[in-house]
Amino acid sequence: MITMPLPPLRSYSHHPRIFSTSISLLNTLRRSMTTAPVTELMSPSNTRVGWIGTGVMGRYMCGHLLKAGYTVTIFNRTIAKAQPLLDMGAHLADSPHAVASQSDVVFSIVGYPSDVRHVILHPASGVLSGLRPGGIIVDMTTSEPSLACEISAAASSKNCSAIDAPVSGGDRGAKNGTLAIFAGGDESVVNKVNPLFSRLGKVNYMGGSGKGQFAKLANQITIASTMLGLVEGMIYAHKAGLNVELFLNAISTGAAGSKSLDLYGSRILKRDFEPGFYVNHFVKDLGICLKECQSMGLALPGLALAQQLYLSLKAHREGNLGTQALILSLERLNNVSLQSVASSEPSA
Repeated sequence: MITMPLPPLRSYSHHPRIFSTSISLLNTLRRSMTTAPVTELMSPSNTRVGWIGTGVMGRYMCGHLLKAGYTVTIFNRTIAKAQPLLDMGAHLADSPHAVASQSDVVFSIVGYPSDVRHVILHPASGVLSGLRPGGIIVDMTTSEPSLACEISAAASSKNCSAIDAPVSGGDRGAKNGTLAIFAGGDESVVNKVNPLFSRLGKVNYMGGSGKGQFAKLANQITIASTMLGLVEGMIYAHKAGLNVELFLNAISTGAAGSKSLDLYGSRILKRDFEPGFYVNHFVKDLGICLKECQSMGLALPGLALAQQLYLSLKAHREGNLGTQALILSLERLNNVSLQSVASSEPSA
């Protein structure tokens, strides 16, 4: 503890009122210096972690915390998807409630708002029913801002805290620990959890409860239009007789360069539609965006168009493909295919 030199009091002794006031202030100062709580940083030695959802993103994110030495208890509806984490030393629980009862901080990253509501707020099996006072809930699912506020209020009523912290960066960002994290809630709680966030990527504090979700939805609107521009450019280049691979390399360092191009350009050429982020989940996200736009009185035609094109993928039973599969929708609209591009065009 840092000590501060105190001024001599004898110089005030001939002024009784000043002397008395000074003594009172100094005693208060001494008490505050010796009793002020110190927030201990979260570390493997003092923090037990719970993790719910070990899918495309969650398995990598949880793995980073295990590698950092944290004791982690996990729950996933499909146990086989949790097996790699169990092999790394994670403990398996049979419900979100059981996870929370053994954890100080519980992370969740699941599919839909209905899943979030069930795993966190269910009165018997949910996280909040098992979390001790002082516990923290961190929901990293892209979900509804209003639900984030509801969870925060419910947590507060039980002397717990809740942070909405959806992420962006796809499976590669999750695997490399380079995700962008959008955090909403009490800033002091976000700062407290930061040692864990730092293992997953870079946390960005966006404001109070729900603001993390609003930021992620704005992120999804941006991605939707960017992806649409990418696949339209590829279709145009192909129809114009350009080598599409050379075209992508050429634009990557110019104004048309983007994270979507870096992550998905080559995957599209190789017809690699493995999900870094599912079409089904993206349609869900864009639907939430449109719902929020309606309540705000916003008209975003680019968002609406992208949502319709992604919805067409679901209609063709392609919802379990990655978002880069948007190229399929544009190919069908134009009766063209980049199917043979990767095999027939020479490498750059």
